[in-house]
Amino acid sequence: MDQREIIAMSQKELKRLGVINKVTGKEIKQREAAELLGLSDRQIRRIVKRVKEEGVKGLTHRLRGCKAHNKIEDSKWSKVLKVYERKYYGFGAQLFSEKLEKNEEVKISKETLRKKLIVEGYQQRKRKNKKHRSWRERKEYYGQMIQMDGSHHDWLEGRGARMVMMGYIDDATNRVYGRFYEYEGTIPAMDSFKRYARKYGVPQSVYLDRHSTYKVTHYDEWKAKVYGKEDPLSQFERALKELGVKVIHANSAPAKGRIERLFRTLQDRLVKELRLSGSATLEEANEVLDKYLQDHNSQFMVEPVRKANLHRRAPKAVDLDKILCVKTKHPVRNDFTIVHKKRLYQILKYTGAKEVEVRDLVNGNMEVVVKGQKINYKEIERLPVKNKRNRMTQKGSIRVLPMNSSFGTYKARSRELSFY
Repeated sequence: MDQREIIAMSQKELKRLGVINKVTGKEIKQREAAELLGLSDRQIRRIVKRVKEEGVKGLTHRLRGCKAHNKIEDSKWSKVLKVYERKYYGFGAQLFSEKLEKNEEVKISKETLRKKLIVEGYQQRKRKNKKHRSWRERKEYYGQMIQMDGSHHDWLEGRGARMVMMGYIDDATNRVYGRFYEYEGTIPAMDSFKRYARKYGVPQSVYLDRHSTYKVTHYDEWKAKVYGKEDPLSQFERALKELGVKVIHANSAPAKGRIERLFRTLQDRLVKELRLSGSATLEEANEVLDKYLQDHNSQFMVEPVRKANLHRRAPKAVDLDKILCVKTKHPVRNDFTIVHKKRLYQILKYTGAKEVEVRDLVNGNMEVVVKGQKINYKEIERLPVKNKRNRMTQKGSIRVLPMNSSFGTYKARSRELSFY
């Protein structure tokens, strides 16, 4: 029985076959074939010789059908996928590739892993969106501007309470700093900024959103414009102004896209690191975060356009704790007491001041200050008990009206009374 061999050929090889057949049939010359195929005369002579010796098979690539030298055996794939299911389930291809090389001493490219995970059904093929192009260029200097925001996410995947990450990213270098807190507010913002300033220095400017922590939003803007009043500052804005840091507010989330993209990366990579470490508390999460950011910055940081560092160290005379704190002013009563957060405090030294400044520090302590000097105070824990019943005299008898009586009831009853 006649057995015919099937040879797979590409469109390029089929085109070459047609031209070479005309050369062997003496319809065209080898020089003309070289011009048609974009090859040299020497290549054409070699191809013609191979076709004469081997036939059509001489046009195909020599390695076609051969086993790839870097092919991964099925047994190795089986072990890799078991490790993925047991330890790294949910990891992306790139992060999985890094963990395999670092922790399991197995080196497989991210693209090979991505294709395998898609074939096995662990991941889905993602549709490639059009590349985003931003018109704003990076700042030229390290420390010229940092973007800051809070990320609300289930960082511990149910193993502990939900946390907020206060994140910082330098616009010029992509250097990242962050810390976990229980909530996003003035104290976490001030504490994290103080830690950033002590580690890297005070930046020139900070790019923020319009969260109520960073900007006062509950005042009438039209009144400020009509009466020429300045916009009120939030406590965080006031602190940065005292440090000489320019505050820039973004009008939309895409405007601060660099830190938004950072949070998407951290919500993928950092969550996996927290899972591997078994972190279940705020303290454990911050320990893992510190170690993770070292690797993250070494991998994703870029060189700034200009080499100068515009971070500046806070002067020794400046106490960051005294600036990065919540400051409120309270009037001093005639008995030298003040009320702060519904608590009564006694000033222990006469100052003659009609008003004092109360500072709530980020460590939870409180200071009372007059003209920059701390003064002693104590909390009055037990208030004097006042009589809550109002006595009103009537002929021959005394009627007692409760203080919580409504005004209408009190007025109606007062008509029944006859006074001396």
